[in-house]
Amino acid sequence: MMDIRGLAYVVAETTDLAKWKNYAENVLGMMTVAAPDGGLYVRMDERQFRFAIQAGQRNAYVASGWEVANQQAFDAAVQTLRDAKVEHTLEDAALCALRRAQQVVSFQDPSGNRHEVSWGFTSDFAHFASPAGVSRFITGNIGMGHTVLPAPNFAQTAEFLKAVMGFELSDIFNFKPPGTEGLVLPIHFLHCNNARHHSLAIAGFPVESGCVHVMVEVEDMPEVGRAMDRMASHKVRQSATLGQHTNDRMTSFYMRTPSEFDIEYGYGGAVVDWQEHIVHEFTRVSLWGHDFSVSQSDLLKQEG
Repeated sequence: MMDIRGLAYVVAETTDLAKWKNYAENVLGMMTVAAPDGGLYVRMDERQFRFAIQAGQRNAYVASGWEVANQQAFDAAVQTLRDAKVEHTLEDAALCALRRAQQVVSFQDPSGNRHEVSWGFTSDFAHFASPAGVSRFITGNIGMGHTVLPAPNFAQTAEFLKAVMGFELSDIFNFKPPGTEGLVLPIHFLHCNNARHHSLAIAGFPVESGCVHVMVEVEDMPEVGRAMDRMASHKVRQSATLGQHTNDRMTSFYMRTPSEFDIEYGYGGAVVDWQEHIVHEFTRVSLWGHDFSVSQSDLLKQEG
């Protein structure tokens, strides 16, 4: 199995780079710089990027970038793919330079999600200075946050993520969509070799954009509140109201990105001792708040 240390970056595509730049700087409170491919790097710490936004013909999530500790761990990850007979690509120097890494291997899981595993990030460690005054984002040795991916081929994808990529189960939620008698859609929350409650989750249904949401974390509640104000002032579509999750204890709200997946913007995520953690199924998404119907009501208002 691989020894993944965290979510290093995500790659997205957009038809409107200017819109993403404005959203990243003035709503998320992140820095941006032009990328060598004509796209956009979005910074949230001393890394050269955490979101790589590329120009394209659609608005969508493209890839999840996972990090291993060193070249030996990378070689072991590639050997794991070979042993499991997983089709993969050792990316060329141009892609590695674009991802600011020494080496990158790419492959797909059984649901078609693209994953990239890399080692040896490149950075000048330039000071992060949020254009919106965000004090800092919680990253470091627990990665940039988490991503939630569609997995319509659920059982095979869950097995692949555990047996090949080395993720372990944190907990389970069985989603029962309102008004659908007997339908149960599984969601599994998975952790890697760090203390973040989950770096990855998979949901047993397709998502047109290729991603349910990406979570980013700030250091206190006032930063979350200020982000909500920025969302409102820039007329960004809200996807869920403020609330606190039962499983990772994150206090957060959700909003739509220009690439049509959501950002969960929160603070206070659980830091877990995996020797003490007991895997369980939870039956409520949130202790309070997180009304996801607000997204539909806002959309109806726009259409009206």
